[in-house]
Amino acid sequence: MEGVGVGAHYNPRTVEEVFSDFKSRRSAIVRALTTDVEEFFQQCDPEKENLCLYGFPNEKWEVNLPAEEVPPELPEPALGINFARDGMQEKDWISLVAVHSDAWLLSVSYYFGSRFCFDKADRKRLFNMINDVPTVFEVVTGSANKLTKEKPSSANQNGNKSKSNLNVRGLEGKTAKTIQAKDEEEESEEEDEEEEHGEACGACGDDYAADQFWICCDMCEKWFHGKCVKITPAKAEQIKHYKCPSCSSNKRARP
Repeated sequence: MEGVGVGAHYNPRTVEEVFSDFKSRRSAIVRALTTDVEEFFQQCDPEKENLCLYGFPNEKWEVNLPAEEVPPELPEPALGINFARDGMQEKDWISLVAVHSDAWLLSVSYYFGSRFCFDKADRKRLFNMINDVPTVFEVVTGSANKLTKEKPSSANQNGNKSKSNLNVRGLEGKTAKTIQAKDEEEESEEEDEEEEHGEACGACGDDYAADQFWICCDMCEKWFHGKCVKITPAKAEQIKHYKCPSCSSNKRARP
């Protein structure tokens, strides 16, 4: 299997090289699921054996059997994608393949990271670089054009400090009950302003990450990772006015 051989013997060793490898493999898979989707559909015949979708560093894709060696040199893509082809609507099947492909791309990148002993800083830098690129699923479903990197809100419709107090991160299409809907123009203006300032967790100091749940204190108006203050999205739904541990402690200490 020529394509698999290309992937198996290519070993990027730096964060930049791993990210470049990720982008090339991702580009190949995006092409298979968009521009070349008719050809990809035909190659995924359910009558054939278990098939996988591979993306390679030369930006070519291939539908083929999994590697024969156990364990394989590189992580393998989802097995048997062809079996579900005719049992689902085509767009749903393509979306399913896209989700599995996103997981495979991450596993390959972090395989290289582990193999070449990336430290915590390198792993975080690699994740941030990957996270700035739309996922294959977002591209295939068209949501990549609608998504902007969400930041904790700093202003409401009147230009005052927001009292929304809750914001759910990384949950598609869901927000806390206390967040009121705003029209697209207002959201765009707020996001542009917020991009300039950024936000860090008031507990651990780490920067905002789009795949995490955040909550804002109504007293000090600082934002926190939900896990840092032991608040889950479900618990947040029941809170009308949230006070962080520091503000709660200060209130109890008053005479």
